Amino acid sequence: MRTLAFQMPDRGGGPTGPRMRVGRPSRRSRTLLMTLGVLAVLGMAFTMFAGFWTDWLWYRSVDYSSVFTTTLTTKIGLFFVFGLLMAAAVGVNIWLAHRLRPPLSAMSVEQQNLDRYRMGIAPYKKWVLLAITALVGLIAGASAGSQWRTWLTWVNGVDFGKKDPQFGLDVSFFAFDLPWYRFLLGFGFAAVILSLIAAAVTHYLYGGLRLSSPGAKATGAATGHLSVLLGLFVTLKAVAYWLDRYGLAVKSSDFKATDNWTGLRYVDANAYLPAKTILFCIAVICALLFFGTLWRRTWQLPVIGFGLMVLSALLIGGLYPAIVQKFQVQPNEQAKEAPYVAKNIDATRYAYDIGDTKVTGYSGRGADPEEKPELRSQADQAASIRLLDPNIVSPTFQQRQQIRSYYGFPENLDVDRYKVDGQTQDTVIGLRELDLNGVPKRNWINDHFRYTHGYGVVAAKGTEADGEGLPVFTEYDLPSQGQLGTYQQAVYYGEKTTQYSIVGGPQEEIDYSKDGREVGTRYKGDSGVSLANPLNRAAYAVAFSEPQILYSGAIGDGSKVLYNRTPKERVEAVAPWLTIDGDPYPAVIDGKIQWIVDAYTTSNGYPYASRTTLGDTTSDSLTTDQRAVIAQEDRVNYIRNSVKATVDAYTGDVKLYEWDTKDPVLKTWMKAFPDTVEPRTAISGQLMDHLRYPQDLFKVQRELLTRYHVEDAETFLSGSEVWQVPDDPTTRAGEAVPPYYLSMKMPDQQQQAFSLTTTFTPNGRDNLSAFMAVNAEAGTDDYGSIRILKLPTSTTVQGPKQVQSMFNSEQDIAETIRLLRGGDSEVEYGNLLTVPLDEGLLYVEPVYVRGGGLKYPLLRKVLVSYNGQTAFEDTLAQALDKVFGAGGEAQPPEEETPPGEDTTPPDKGDATLDEALKDVQEAFDAGQEAFKKGDWEAYGRAQEDLEEALKRAEEARAPSAGE
Repeated sequence: MRTLAFQMPDRGGGPTGPRMRVGRPSRRSRTLLMTLGVLAVLGMAFTMFAGFWTDWLWYRSVDYSSVFTTTLTTKIGLFFVFGLLMAAAVGVNIWLAHRLRPPLSAMSVEQQNLDRYRMGIAPYKKWVLLAITALVGLIAGASAGSQWRTWLTWVNGVDFGKKDPQFGLDVSFFAFDLPWYRFLLGFGFAAVILSLIAAAVTHYLYGGLRLSSPGAKATGAATGHLSVLLGLFVTLKAVAYWLDRYGLAVKSSDFKATDNWTGLRYVDANAYLPAKTILFCIAVICALLFFGTLWRRTWQLPVIGFGLMVLSALLIGGLYPAIVQKFQVQPNEQAKEAPYVAKNIDATRYAYDIGDTKVTGYSGRGADPEEKPELRSQADQAASIRLLDPNIVSPTFQQRQQIRSYYGFPENLDVDRYKVDGQTQDTVIGLRELDLNGVPKRNWINDHFRYTHGYGVVAAKGTEADGEGLPVFTEYDLPSQGQLGTYQQAVYYGEKTTQYSIVGGPQEEIDYSKDGREVGTRYKGDSGVSLANPLNRAAYAVAFSEPQILYSGAIGDGSKVLYNRTPKERVEAVAPWLTIDGDPYPAVIDGKIQWIVDAYTTSNGYPYASRTTLGDTTSDSLTTDQRAVIAQEDRVNYIRNSVKATVDAYTGDVKLYEWDTKDPVLKTWMKAFPDTVEPRTAISGQLMDHLRYPQDLFKVQRELLTRYHVEDAETFLSGSEVWQVPDDPTTRAGEAVPPYYLSMKMPDQQQQAFSLTTTFTPNGRDNLSAFMAVNAEAGTDDYGSIRILKLPTSTTVQGPKQVQSMFNSEQDIAETIRLLRGGDSEVEYGNLLTVPLDEGLLYVEPVYVRGGGLKYPLLRKVLVSYNGQTAFEDTLAQALDKVFGAGGEAQPPEEETPPGEDTTPPDKGDATLDEALKDVQEAFDAGQEAFKKGDWEAYGRAQEDLEEALKRAEEARAPSAGE
């Protein structure tokens, strides 16, 4: 039967009327549509190819092509294997259901209606089958390809050498094997369920299943087929019950002892574990009953068995554990749970590498400086107090050392160690990186060809400031000069370098400025991808959505494109199996600027070890909008700083060094990606001098140690020794105080060591609970040793927030702060450092002033507190002298004024104080006037006069307080 739609009979042999052409495009239109369709397909294909090709070129340019090929072949292999398996499972069951169809369908309204569908798809049965199997195969393959990490760890897994306390299996089973088995189980369930649905629909369509027809509801063939699939489903459920037994060791649950409890508790070991075993046996029997329908051709027994299995799951798997918890555990919870809490404590302390933490008692109340005059000299020896706060002085670096508007520094500078005048000195360091926002004229050529890199290192002593409150620079100017020697100063790779650059071609780059003129250069490094090939140019034009790359005359022989330029991006790309620390830092090593990046191996499958969310535990007051946080959503219960990586700031060369030589997770990945990680012995001496203990690992460990410093299960359960990381007292954000790098000496150490420190307070309170420090100096025998000074619970020692409050509320200090804030000035508090000293705690906080039109903070004052005695002076030495007594003699404490006694100071004091305050106001006014006129010399003199007047005001106020 032919359809003659849109055609009219030819009644007179005349020309065809217009209606004969309705709905039929012309040949030209059809050709145009076909051409556009082909071009669209080719465009999409080339877009996909461009992504693949540029990735391959980039990995080859950094000499990590094996990483690209290994991950790609693994993904492709998993995609095809599991995609074909899923397609075959569904396709075979559809084919089998069609083959087992009854020869004649029942005479009923239902079957007559289905006849129309059968007739409609009859000509296209093969295409429908191919379409369905291709669709489920693509989805399954894509899902399997995302499991490439799980596959590689299963294939290459290395034993941990530690067994879980419940099943006696090596930890590698839970970390590497169990995740893969669970994936296979999930894939099996998906395959069986999809096959069951496809087979049931096919049987129904061809009469094997009848919902409303008279007689039997299913043919014997359909019954047998579907029963086998149901039997496979129940078999998989039995396997799931068996694996669930092991899953209890890594199961998270709510438990009052900790919010992130992992592992078996009493009810798990004595109720859920036997319940899972019983349910496994019931599921096996039920599966056999389903398979038995191949001979009995009835679902009566299998359905009864399945119903009993469901009922057993509710009673044995749900009700019974609830009864055990209610009537056995709750009446005597501490005794019942203690053995399992002990296992959790041991596993957690090992998994987070805090098992060797040394906790010692510390009174927190030092000697009276009046009775022990040697405390003044001990204070100098206890720590190299860092007055330069790297999180505040970036604007000062910017204003004093930016030199050109197209350079910039990160908001948070870094702390490192360098030798200055033969002595190792804590140093604040930053790179003068490219900032395109400061380019005088923004266009494509300037952004990507002319302004391509930053230049030079800027460094300053961490423990000093000059007379004006400015950093004492040890590396400065452009080109940089100072005490770091000769090194390659061009910075093509950095934290702020996020755009691509095209270098090495006919277009000259701006290197740096000297004597008022720009010095040109051409990149001579080995990094980058060549754009000489037209195919490469086309691929990058598509990848970067920038057509000018395809035809620009600025690209020629030798042109290369640099991208993925931040240290974090580069290390993540060449080692996608690592978790990267949020704070890479630069160092001058062997004549080069090297970015040092700490990297972690993690696992979420360590039995009994409690979990933590990395993004939460590594956030603090600096990560809110400045420093990056590590792996925001990753939940882990095992972590090691197993790799130290470097990224050359000029060449972009990435090196991975094995750091933790015992880590089984690292060994597993090194088997999966051979020859990508260099041995620890390859670390040079200069590089070793600049390696340090990473902040993010320390923050994770300190969060765990708020609970897991307790090794006794009963104390752990009671919650009486729970600590918390205090909020940063110098901000109002309510975020955790960041840890601080500081060269200091713990009570059991003979000399200062570069350390990372933090404090703890009791849960819900502000007084101090403990002080924690880790030796951060790589290459030393004591590296990584965590020490905690635990204060007694019977006495109260001021915590950081209380010390800050004391600073703010003391009358003399508050008055000086008020004067410093006069006019447009702002006061910024630096890092509140805590140093153990002779059973007491020395608090030191630099105070910065940003005012009088200045865009950057200057160090103006130093706050010091020890044993309740406080000083607020111009320099650290003066503050320490006031607290401990100059020259080793303690200053007598101020006497309290008896109630009702006249505290009016002598007239002479009044006159002196009034005169000093008048000078303060005059100096401030003179400074403001000079600033408005742009007379910077007069402004500098006014600032000096202001500082001198403030000092005289303080001196005049001292006797007026009544000694």
